Amino acid sequence: MEVSVMGNPQARIFRAELAYRQLGFRFGSEVISGESRNRVSFWSQSSKWKEIGIRCSPSSVKCQAIVSDQVPFPKSTPKSRSLESVKLFVGLPLDTVSDCNNVNHMKAITAGLKALKLLGVEGIELPIFWGVVEKEAAGKYEWSGYLAVAEIVKKVGLKLHASLSFHGSKHPEISLPDWVAKIGEAEPGIYFTDRYGQQYKDCLSFAVDDVPVLDGKTPMEVYRGFCESFKWVFSDYIGNTITGITLGLGPDGELRYPSNQHDTKLSGAGEFQCYDKHMLSALKQYAESTGNPLWGLGGPHDAPAYDQQPHSSSFFSDGGSWESQYGDFFLSWYSSLLTSHADRVLSVASSAFSGSGVSLCGKLPLLHQWHKLRSQPSELTAGFYSSSGQDRYETIAEIFAKNSCRMIIPGMDLYDEHQSPETLSSPETLLSHIKTSCKKQGVAISGQNSSAPVPGGFERITANLKDENAGIDLFTYQRMGALFFSPEHFHAFTVFVRNMNQFELSSEDQAAKHEAETVTIGSGSGAASLQAA
Repeated sequence: MEVSVMGNPQARIFRAELAYRQLGFRFGSEVISGESRNRVSFWSQSSKWKEIGIRCSPSSVKCQAIVSDQVPFPKSTPKSRSLESVKLFVGLPLDTVSDCNNVNHMKAITAGLKALKLLGVEGIELPIFWGVVEKEAAGKYEWSGYLAVAEIVKKVGLKLHASLSFHGSKHPEISLPDWVAKIGEAEPGIYFTDRYGQQYKDCLSFAVDDVPVLDGKTPMEVYRGFCESFKWVFSDYIGNTITGITLGLGPDGELRYPSNQHDTKLSGAGEFQCYDKHMLSALKQYAESTGNPLWGLGGPHDAPAYDQQPHSSSFFSDGGSWESQYGDFFLSWYSSLLTSHADRVLSVASSAFSGSGVSLCGKLPLLHQWHKLRSQPSELTAGFYSSSGQDRYETIAEIFAKNSCRMIIPGMDLYDEHQSPETLSSPETLLSHIKTSCKKQGVAISGQNSSAPVPGGFERITANLKDENAGIDLFTYQRMGALFFSPEHFHAFTVFVRNMNQFELSSEDQAAKHEAETVTIGSGSGAASLQAA
């Protein structure tokens, strides 16, 4: 892939020094030699030369990306609404900042940001982990690595969306703060627990939200301190470079129970996570308050295991326990802790960032597996349920509306036809349902793709962004890294950006074409892989 950047002498042109010195591409086992320091290429035996031209003018912050490889652009779908108003962000790698507060692959990330700026991307999403910032002791914050990233983003001229993550990650491995882990060793009840006694240690149980289990403070008090410290330290960026903040609401930052603790590829719908001592205590109290003390001894006894399909036992079957008086009792209680947790966290954020000029967001999961079953078991084990004919997602949307927060919905690249027929999955139906619930409550939607590229994903994203009923005006593509910058994927992403930004060349640029400068990132041979980022 050869990248050509053209514009007048005053246009913002990032020269090719970034390619060799900063980007850090390797071809097989050989580093590109210095014989052409302004040429780095993507090339594969099965692909033809590709050229991306980006024209910029000083009078416009928009860029037009033009790709040429003798392969036509996908035909534009009928325009339900213009995409020019949709702001496009790209997520940085989860481990952009190490647990030692160093910026990983600084030069490669800087080069990648410059390339995205030239393409016309609006901004970058930065995951900020509790376990990195407040690692050693309660109230001891170390923001240096994330501040360095914010400064890079500012200098490049991009916007920044900060995701404050009160959870851990397994890939890459990022844990909760060390001092929290020590508390968990002595008090394992702070973690979600399944009926086998297995604990989920990448986030705290919703049942301890207002319990002083963290050195005499509640998790909500600790999260508030984290938010206030962030606001103070990043005050020079908030409202200008930083335009949005997402609050982590559960596992992987999503509002849900960790119903699939160990392997999301298992055939089941997940299991209820209600067996830590604080959850069991809350369940016991709720059962006694409703006059059914025997119902407060534990979760459903007839729910299937992680590796069992939901219709293999009676709980999720048509006419099963989930539709009984007991099922309504348990599921109402279980889901109430989820919605209360969302309200608490979003209220903390709303209070901490009031008047800061940034948009606040929370993320929902797209639990589309088994959605075609009447019981929709994957959603029930994750905590989404409403009784008495209420809509489960409208209940959540009410919480977001109350706290003036946007809702992030992932999976906007997914098609029903690409799902396994065995799982009775329907991402399109569920996504439409959540969009409708948000519209009824006046909640703005931000979109995301799923974690891994899927066939036809960019076309599906475009169709969702053009949906007038949803009115999505911000989309974050996840996530930068070696795959993102691979030849085929980056070319497809460039086409996607080009189709979003259908801009005419300005008269100023037309007049300057004869004196245009060209910067190339071109190719030799071998299999390219981005070792950094």
